[in-house]
Amino acid sequence: MKWTFARARHLCALSIALAWFSAQGAEVADQLTMQSAIDAALAGNPQLQSFAFRVKAQDARIEQARLRPAPEISFELENFAGSGEMGGFDSVEATLALSQVIELGDKRDARVDAAQAGRGFLDTEQQVRQLDVLSELARRFITLAARQEQLKLARTSVDLAQRTVLASERRVNAAKSPHAELDRARVAFDRARLEERRALVEIEIARKQLAAMWGESAPIIGGRPFGEARADLFAMPASGDFPSLLRRLEGNPDFLLFASEARLRDAELRLAATLRKPDLQLAAGVRRFEDTGDNALVASFSIPLYGARRSQSYVAEARASRELVDSERRAAEIKAQAMLFELHRELDRTIYEAQTLKNEILPRTEEALKEVEYAYERGRYGYLELVDAQREFLSVQENLIEASANAHGLRAEIERLINAPLTITTP
Repeated sequence: MKWTFARARHLCALSIALAWFSAQGAEVADQLTMQSAIDAALAGNPQLQSFAFRVKAQDARIEQARLRPAPEISFELENFAGSGEMGGFDSVEATLALSQVIELGDKRDARVDAAQAGRGFLDTEQQVRQLDVLSELARRFITLAARQEQLKLARTSVDLAQRTVLASERRVNAAKSPHAELDRARVAFDRARLEERRALVEIEIARKQLAAMWGESAPIIGGRPFGEARADLFAMPASGDFPSLLRRLEGNPDFLLFASEARLRDAELRLAATLRKPDLQLAAGVRRFEDTGDNALVASFSIPLYGARRSQSYVAEARASRELVDSERRAAEIKAQAMLFELHRELDRTIYEAQTLKNEILPRTEEALKEVEYAYERGRYGYLELVDAQREFLSVQENLIEASANAHGLRAEIERLINAPLTITTP
């Protein structure tokens, strides 16, 4: 199966942007969509941009491989500046010759095939790197979406703490509670505001880390600052059927990289095998005898000895490198299968946890908090019971955010592994 740039873009745009980060209502001007983040990352990611130079260099290697050995011209002087009759230049012999190496064994074709296989390997590596970048982009987008929900939760905590301060003031003024209770409520309110400020800082960090995926040092996209990420963090993905996921594992782009490397090693093995036939060097020229004033033609040829024996080590090295690719592929397949099983089981568990927290536990804690607040206003419950109910309510929401973010992170890992999207389910 051919894995192309368009397929990488289609996969991530369809399975991430249109699924668990689908649009909800009208788009706000400064909101960041997953699709716009994908477009920016593919266009501006520094790691991806470096491939353009590597491709140019490899294309140049292909052109170099097509070149035939260059002819050589030589000029030789003999029998001069000696003794006796050979003194001076009276007996000099000058030879001007032109030589050419004749490649045997289809070396040039094998050399070109190896260079072109290297170009194919680089193309596949680029496609794999594109998917790696988009997967990392998804993880950072998830982090930003989670930070947004944590900020909402921090503001909910501030609101609860403020309501508690007001209720405590009424109770203290009515002489139903000691003043220390109001002091504790105000301390809790101040701590909640500190948590809100921390959540704001973490959002800014998450935005900058996301913008770094398309080469920006500030939260800017397309020359404009962006604000919130358009995301529905609590829309749970489906975990899918493990046997079907296992069958789709063959589409893993990393395995395509092994296939491209195998073609490269095969080409290198064929190139090494051509060394069994040594090259022939032919030369022809003219020689002038200065003492007689005569000219004569000269010709020669040369060929290395023991060429087949000397090539054995090169062939052995190329064959070992080729066998190493098969061994590494088998190891990678086993590792990927084990990883897929672990991710699938963990995704099942995390989805169940998030759905249980949202649909069962959170409504109950919310109702319990309302009842405790009502009873506290009327003096039937004390401050400790109210704070404990608030903490439990906030803790459940924190757990829900964490479980939902984990579920989407696991889903992104599975999609990266099988090179295919999972379907979305209702919350």
